[in-house]
Amino acid sequence: MALVGAAVGCLAVVAGAQAAGSGADVLKVRLGGDRTETRIVIDLSRSASGKVASNGAEDRRVVVNLPGVSIDGGLQGGGLGLVKAWVVDDGPGGARLRLDLAADATIKRRFLLPPADGVSNYRYVIDLAAKAPAATQVAHSEPAVARAESSVARFLSAPVRPTKAALPMKKVIVIDAGHGGKDPGARGADGNEKDVTLAAARALKSQLERTGRYKVVMTRDTDVYVDHGVRVQIARRADADLFISLHADSGSDPSLRGASVYTLADRAIGRSAKFVSKDDWFMQAGSHGDNGVSTILLDLTQRMTRNRSASFAEVLLNRVSDHQPLLRRSHREAGLAVLLAPDVPAVLLEMGFITNAEDEAVLRDPSRRNRLMSSVGDAIDDYFGQPTKLASR
Repeated sequence: MALVGAAVGCLAVVAGAQAAGSGADVLKVRLGGDRTETRIVIDLSRSASGKVASNGAEDRRVVVNLPGVSIDGGLQGGGLGLVKAWVVDDGPGGARLRLDLAADATIKRRFLLPPADGVSNYRYVIDLAAKAPAATQVAHSEPAVARAESSVARFLSAPVRPTKAALPMKKVIVIDAGHGGKDPGARGADGNEKDVTLAAARALKSQLERTGRYKVVMTRDTDVYVDHGVRVQIARRADADLFISLHADSGSDPSLRGASVYTLADRAIGRSAKFVSKDDWFMQAGSHGDNGVSTILLDLTQRMTRNRSASFAEVLLNRVSDHQPLLRRSHREAGLAVLLAPDVPAVLLEMGFITNAEDEAVLRDPSRRNRLMSSVGDAIDDYFGQPTKLASR
């Protein structure tokens, strides 16, 4: 196997172990291998299972969720072999490993190794294989698990050295242009809501992509109608870090103006469970399919998602207020369908009143609209700007 005797990456160790609890803690992350096969080993304090959210086939981005696993803040480091960069951070219901791949590769195998042979902790192992293996790769006849167990011991750790700047692991932002197609939305003096939301979404996408820090997914990029449930599923399939739905408000009083932000109300939390299918990782998180554990995990995930949504809403309002007046009660809660993803922080931004002449002028003027979207981009930067623990090889 190409992993044996290959170069070994120095990776992160969690500073300050969390207090022992019923779940597992991430103790250490290690990489080894080459551009033919690369192994990722996550050392855990207890047994845990993983669920692949993205296998890297489409965009060279692998995401593995570890339900019930705790991570003290965030960890990230440089790559090795098939891995360009990696991050372990808080995901839906537990820790989440994200890998940016340096070449086309697939997950060859995943398995959990119990404490053995002088190793006192569990090890969750992920093997990546290049899609076009080198012709010189040597085939081994020994069983795969036996090779895995023998090679794990060759992964050595080295002291963590903090780097000066964050590594380029992109956050995934889903931008939802409200309404569209057969659904025009509210009507202003000069046109429909669906047109200004699409123009704003395109402007925000362009600004975010220019930074190089984000991968942006649009729920629609043309004048088409997309069902609300489909918009939520787009965000979940993208393993989004943030979902922003852009709208323009309306009212019977033409003098009413100002922006506001909606997050999901407590009373609507139960409805979000409908987006969890029978094959979802939530339902597999419990030991031997324990529905009680899965229900608790879903509840915790929903509450964590609501807290994160509320946190971003406050940051967003602070930034938007630089370019647009706010309604008196600017942070609102509602059971809006596009906010129902149980595991994706989400907000709906009412950019202003299309029924107000001043607000509509802002939304229709490219220059002022761009400045407003720049403030949204600044809020996203602020939200993801918390320092992350770093490790270098």
